[in-house]
Amino acid sequence: MTLAVDRPATQSRPPRPGPIQRFKDSYRKYWYAYAMIAPVVVVLGVLVGYPLVRGFYLTLTDADSLNSARTIGVNHIEATYQFIGLDNYADILWGPAAYDRFWSHFIWTVVWTAVCVALHYCIGLGLALLLNEKMRGRTLYRLLLILPWAVPTFVTVFAWRIMLADSGIINSVLGSLHLGQPQWLEDPTFQRIAAILVNTWCGVPFMMISLLGGLQSIDASLYEAAEMDGANAWQRFRHITLPGLRSVSSTVVLLGVIWTFNQFAIIFLLFGNTAPDAQILVTWAYRLGFGQQPREFAQSAAYGVLLLSLLTVFTTFYYRWLKRNEQLAV
Repeated sequence: MTLAVDRPATQSRPPRPGPIQRFKDSYRKYWYAYAMIAPVVVVLGVLVGYPLVRGFYLTLTDADSLNSARTIGVNHIEATYQFIGLDNYADILWGPAAYDRFWSHFIWTVVWTAVCVALHYCIGLGLALLLNEKMRGRTLYRLLLILPWAVPTFVTVFAWRIMLADSGIINSVLGSLHLGQPQWLEDPTFQRIAAILVNTWCGVPFMMISLLGGLQSIDASLYEAAEMDGANAWQRFRHITLPGLRSVSSTVVLLGVIWTFNQFAIIFLLFGNTAPDAQILVTWAYRLGFGQQPREFAQSAAYGVLLLSLLTVFTTFYYRWLKRNEQLAV
């Protein structure tokens, strides 16, 4: 016997609304959220969006201080710069002066960033481990160690300029010990060492406080169990502390790389427009656009676009590397 089973007719799904209709439906449902974020969007558009678009457009021209629009007295001179496409990028990356104007500063910027972030992390982690221990006066030590971060950057840099001068306290101490007295602010090699020294002084407190917060979030029972199992201090640090700090470390290292790569204030306040060998990409871009005559607006803007592109690529690969490591750890 064959039984006939009545199957319900397949119901077709209604067509998915288009993006405009979805936006209208979302606006009717969450209009208050759009109203709250609208001022932020407008401010970001004015302060970030427009300058970014305008800067990118300038990179496609030959704009400088001689052919840009300007007003002299009562006379207004119209802009005469022309559209040249990607010639600025080609000149920066492969032009006859590409090494002196870009690649030498790019190499130094990478070295500067890697050394500074490594010193920030290692010194900050060491101080965080010390401050995480129970000791007398721990609160006072934390306050003293965070002061370099709390003091305004220009005050810190000017203080270091005084100390690094030829007759400053650092060379005086070295002279009293019958050691060499480097020209910290004149010699290219020692200019770079001085820049790393000052940036390390300014950047360690943030790293220390961030890692200290991460250390305090690790369950103390893990250390007690490991110690009962016979694990020594290094094994506890390697298998409990470092894995416990993975999320905090990945965040602060990324922030440190971005901030150090774009660290304008320390280099500029320490050397100004001098010390060409110690200039990183961001300060060199400022020098091209505002520190010389004629001012090369298009070239300076092209440096900015290249900096943004480099950091975007680095951040993308960095997050992929972290995600891959997390999957392998699981």
